[in-house]
Amino acid sequence: MRVKITSDTTDAQARAIAEAMASKYREDVTVVDDGGAELASASADGGTDEPADPEPEPELGPTAREEALLAEIDEILAGGPEKYKDQLPDQGKLFVRDRIDLWFGDDFLFEDGKFAAFDDWHPDGANTDADDDDRLPADGLITGAAEFEGRDVHFMANDYTVKRGSMAAKGVEKFLRMQQRALKTGKPVLYLMDSSGGRIDQQTGFFANREGIGKYYYNHSMLSGRVPQICVLYGPCIAGAAYTPVFADFTVMVRDVSAMAIASPRMVEMVTGEQIDLQELGGPDVHAAHSGSADLIADDEEHARKLVAKLIGYLPNNSDETPPRTDGQAPAASPEGIDAVVPQEPNKGYDMFDVIDRIVDAGSTLELRSEYGPEIITAFARIDGRPIGIVANQPAHRAGAIFPDAAEKAAEFIWTCDAYDIPLLYLCDTPGFMAGSQVEKDGILEQGKKMIYATSSATVPKQSVVVRKAYGAGIYAMSGPAYDPESVIGLPSGEIAIMGPEAAINAVYARKLAEIDDEDERERMERELREEYREDIDVHRMASEVVVDEIVPPSDLREELEARFAFYETVEKDLPDKKHGTVL
Repeated sequence: MRVKITSDTTDAQARAIAEAMASKYREDVTVVDDGGAELASASADGGTDEPADPEPEPELGPTAREEALLAEIDEILAGGPEKYKDQLPDQGKLFVRDRIDLWFGDDFLFEDGKFAAFDDWHPDGANTDADDDDRLPADGLITGAAEFEGRDVHFMANDYTVKRGSMAAKGVEKFLRMQQRALKTGKPVLYLMDSSGGRIDQQTGFFANREGIGKYYYNHSMLSGRVPQICVLYGPCIAGAAYTPVFADFTVMVRDVSAMAIASPRMVEMVTGEQIDLQELGGPDVHAAHSGSADLIADDEEHARKLVAKLIGYLPNNSDETPPRTDGQAPAASPEGIDAVVPQEPNKGYDMFDVIDRIVDAGSTLELRSEYGPEIITAFARIDGRPIGIVANQPAHRAGAIFPDAAEKAAEFIWTCDAYDIPLLYLCDTPGFMAGSQVEKDGILEQGKKMIYATSSATVPKQSVVVRKAYGAGIYAMSGPAYDPESVIGLPSGEIAIMGPEAAINAVYARKLAEIDDEDERERMERELREEYREDIDVHRMASEVVVDEIVPPSDLREELEARFAFYETVEKDLPDKKHGTVL
């Protein structure tokens, strides 16, 4: 039924009319105004077409299914048997989940493979005893992603409460996936290691397989130079587990609790008869001073995190990016003191850090492998906020002569800096490579070759400063004029020669001097020859012959280097077209 009413009828009146007529006549009624516009309607059953208020939605929450899942997650997060967790404080280390919280806190992003091996220790969904040695939460290895010091990183961490952090099939699979994802994302990798090695009773499933533990080191090799790999050792890393720290770009060991060795003390005794404890076999002191495998030694877990936080600040995310720059700062000590620090006498010792502290930004120096080959300093620092790698002779140790271990350390550091596009600063003050029967046995020629090869092959900007003496092949290894540096700068104390004055006079004039019977006359002759030789090798002569690019007042050295590193920041160099060199 259609009912027309006057246009001055209100909406409420129109609705009342529609409802009354629909109720009386049992028909649907539509009320319109004089112009035919619909004002209201009502159905024959007495209702109006006005929408009813919706019924409130019932509140939804976790079901029993989700609550069961959450309970399982809590059980996994609790880690291995309580009795092993209770031992951790006495061992001076944190439970792995607490360690991850220390590292990342609220910046933890996600975990992969939390339920790895879940069915192996949770048959038919049954609960397990908190002290059951067969508990395998996350298969003893945690992988995931987090933000660390403003950088997205991949990470892995062993759970020492699960089978002493040993590795088995599911944990190995997680480790490999984490590495393979890092290759895709181009993000750094942190390895938080505390592992006794492979789980021997389960080795069939993961040891020699194509996708087993052996693949770790293949992936390490593929990641090397692509993304920074940083490893921190919190406990014993034995056998296969010991290769991850040495494959990493940088290794930090925590004092008193960490160790790495190719075999455990028990195995060493069984094979060789030698009785030795783990710290003597492969503790931080061994790898800091003797093997050179440890880059940094931390006092405790918190210190380890601080060291890595500083270290990663010099590094790009990957080899396609440039190292992160910060705001520049003045040096900790005035550059005006450099000339007073460097003795005029070529054989007098001094601490090269007294020069470095007057060149680089205050507080920016981080020395690596300080106890290994201490005759050469390898350190990261910044000049005007730009990260640089420093390779410097250290006259305070064995006159700055280059020994095999120092050459090896320098070569590896140069290679790493070049991989991650970190410019190099060489500070040269060396009598050259050490001579003698022992260093020949220790491979001085082999290690020296590696250092020279690394310097030759590095394509990053290089600045070489002749601080004082640059004798023999030392000037080659320290990126002298023949090694494609962007600049060779001399200080007024500099000398460049095949050998020092004393050795040269002895080599050339020994017979002539021996023929002089008068001692005073012989000494006078030696002094004159020495002075003539020093004039010939003086940096002024080298600048006159354009061997060096410039002689710089020591007080201006900081500003000079700042300008040169900035100017050559984008320099590009090409290597010959070849697969790779044969020096390794």
